[in-house]
Amino acid sequence: MKHVLNNPSDWVEKYGDYLYAFAFYRVKDDILAQDLVQDALMGALKSKDKFKGTSSEKTWLTGIIKHKIIDAIRKKYRETAFEDKALDFRTRENAFNDKGMWKTGPRKWASNPEELLNQKDFLTVVNKCFGELPDRPGRALAMKELDGETTKTICKVLNVSSTNAWVILHRARALMRKCIEAKWLGEKEKT
Repeated sequence: MKHVLNNPSDWVEKYGDYLYAFAFYRVKDDILAQDLVQDALMGALKSKDKFKGTSSEKTWLTGIIKHKIIDAIRKKYRETAFEDKALDFRTRENAFNDKGMWKTGPRKWASNPEELLNQKDFLTVVNKCFGELPDRPGRALAMKELDGETTKTICKVLNVSSTNAWVILHRARALMRKCIEAKWLGEKEKT
């Protein structure tokens, strides 16, 4: 099926909120997300003649903003040094004993993870915890889990080695787990 572009003047109304949310979850900056949406729409307008119709208009615009986000993240990490004090901990010392066993392992979740995704309250907690992640781990986790990017792409965008990317992703997941346990499982135990 060949897709066609609608009138570009309708793009903001049809896709503006979606593109903003897409950008905001990845850059965690209101102004930057707005700028990225504007840049993506301007880029789409300039290249509308190159639209081949192999994807939907929304998918095409999402691809454009995805590239704008990656460019913005690359630029940021080229310009600033990595100082992520929230990750300045020793996972092994904090979570594991001398034999490599959990001091206190992950808590048991009473619900099926697939069922949790359908619960609005749980998704609110996940979004809140995602928003509380430090900058670099949050971006890495968004690229990996929300965008399905490869480790190679994450390394290139964040300008880190594959080992460092793995550590950043591991720590981001650990922070998410800890936050969800505190905000979701902790609330469930109170009720």
